[in-house]
Amino acid sequence: MNSLKQRLNPINQRRLGMFFSNPRAKWSLWIFLVLFTASLFSEFIANNKPVLVFYDGGIYSPILTSYSETTFGGDFETEADYSDEYVIELINEKGWAIWPPIPYSYDTHISGLEHPAPSPPTSKNWLGTDDQARDVVARVIYGFRISILFALTLTIGSCIVGVFVGAVQGYFGGKIDLVGQRFLEIWGGLPVLFLLIIMANIVTPSFWWLLAIMLLFNWTALVDVVRAEFLRGRNLDYVRAAKALGVPDNKIMARHILPNAMVATVTLVPFLLAGAVTTLTSLDFLGFGMPPGSPSLGELVAQGKGNLQAPWLALTAFTVLAALLTLLVFIGEGVRDAFDPRLVTR
Repeated sequence: MNSLKQRLNPINQRRLGMFFSNPRAKWSLWIFLVLFTASLFSEFIANNKPVLVFYDGGIYSPILTSYSETTFGGDFETEADYSDEYVIELINEKGWAIWPPIPYSYDTHISGLEHPAPSPPTSKNWLGTDDQARDVVARVIYGFRISILFALTLTIGSCIVGVFVGAVQGYFGGKIDLVGQRFLEIWGGLPVLFLLIIMANIVTPSFWWLLAIMLLFNWTALVDVVRAEFLRGRNLDYVRAAKALGVPDNKIMARHILPNAMVATVTLVPFLLAGAVTTLTSLDFLGFGMPPGSPSLGELVAQGKGNLQAPWLALTAFTVLAALLTLLVFIGEGVRDAFDPRLVTR
């Protein structure tokens, strides 16, 4: 951290110091990074396949590679079912296996439950199961990863498009700005939810389809902020001097005005992340989000609504969403304060 701080200019050093001087923002960032990093290795945390299998002198990784049952002395050429006691006995005869901490994947239908699904929390299923006998902890881990990856991808794409459009409008002004503003007024007034419902009936919803559709409407949130900064920055003396010297417009925009405009943009990024998570959760809850069976926080909310006799489902969904959104909001507040020129100067 110190080496990174030394590479920054004095202003960014003060901003970084201001952010980490806020305990709430600092700890929220570290907790979020730990949770997100752990979710990237969901297959090694919750899976119905062993992480490693040592069999007859060989080393196998069922999580990364598919092996047939005959590899372990079975009879079938199909992929081995590691939840089958017969396959487990075959492996234990000539070797042993290392299992993930949670021996269930997000789509594993657990048989032999002590109670009918949805079953309450037990020592095997820490947060119980849903109404399809799937482990709730496993679905939360995978659903958390999908939500964050979707939100990050959507936010990055929205920032790229929104900053570009706002920069062009603000820098050139005139008819370009006038036409752009009228287009944004029309585009921003379209009913996004109804369009998503129509698209869901035309094509099968998927991660990339949802991302593309949401990106069509989400980029407008940054245009006004960037446009205002470029409208102000194009009249500054050093920008006019660069124009007089014949510096191309694209270099002026990128070198002289964009760094100042990015200050306002960066402060909005954590809140855009929180909004993207909420949007995906809402769509999954309504049934217009990820394909059926996909691990999703919104689908868990729907499970809690449909199974009021199983309060652990609703409590789990509420706790996970509340914790995730709280972390993102606290990080956003820290970034906002860090880029506030009054606080940084003080």
